[in-house]
Amino acid sequence: MVISSNEGGGNGNGLKKRVCGCSQADFLPEESFQSWGNYVKALGNTKQRFKDWLLARSLDHLELHEMRACSQHEMKKTLNWWDLIWFGVGAVMGAGIFVLTGEAAKNDAGPAVVILYFISGVSAMLSVLCYTEFAVELPIAGGPFAYLRVELGDFMAYIAARNILFEYIVAGASVARSWTSYFATLCNYRPNDFRINVSSLAENYNHLDPIAVIISIIICIGASLSMKGSSRFNLVATLIHVAVIIFILVTGLTKADPANYSSFAPYGIRGVLKASAMLFFAYVGFDGVATLGEEIKNPGRDIPIGSLDPC
Repeated sequence: MVISSNEGGGNGNGLKKRVCGCSQADFLPEESFQSWGNYVKALGNTKQRFKDWLLARSLDHLELHEMRACSQHEMKKTLNWWDLIWFGVGAVMGAGIFVLTGEAAKNDAGPAVVILYFISGVSAMLSVLCYTEFAVELPIAGGPFAYLRVELGDFMAYIAARNILFEYIVAGASVARSWTSYFATLCNYRPNDFRINVSSLAENYNHLDPIAVIISIIICIGASLSMKGSSRFNLVATLIHVAVIIFILVTGLTKADPANYSSFAPYGIRGVLKASAMLFFAYVGFDGVATLGEEIKNPGRDIPIGSLDPC
């Protein structure tokens, strides 16, 4: 079942103006919450409302116009294909490459790890193609949530959005904490020396990391103030990543011992497949390009370029 709304003529003109970013509709969004009588009556329609929630789907023009108009703030279109390429590369070239490569080579794949990035890259490419198709059709900030609202309905969109949000929160926290560990090691301290130990908390959960919190807040503020400025910062950081990787490759090859390649896949095909699944994590982040649709000058051209190049 497809539901739609013509309120405001489909362009958001019928939406009530908010005061200080809030309105009564934010707290009492439906008529059923306006009074106790309406609420009791709504409880009798719970079965039908739940069915509608499971089966209802949104429409393209609703996502492109009415849902976007709800924010009452048009995003500035400042990004081009060059910015998107480095956003994608920067998202992919993260903790996964630096942490998982050595672990996969040591425990599962051996020297065969060099071809695992190709195997994992092919898998990631299939997902990228799907994301790109949707992002071109619906270039809005909702990303996967908006795509699923149109194709599969509100329920599946809610499940996916919840999982993606949880993924980004955990990944962001992990990377921020790892920055503290690396910084402590760089200063010749132990990884936990810059963290606050709280003895009253459970073991392995008793190290508070204020540095990670401060870093996360600073990055969020910077991204909120200027998207173009964030793009420039990301470009510089990504170039540093590339330089570090090239340095490691060059110095490593000068000390390479060909005898180490005698057993190319010491753990067999099982180890290769296990490691390739693990290294897929290194490509996580490519979906972030799709969420920038509202800030891209030419989404139809720039999104495919920016999404496919990192893979």
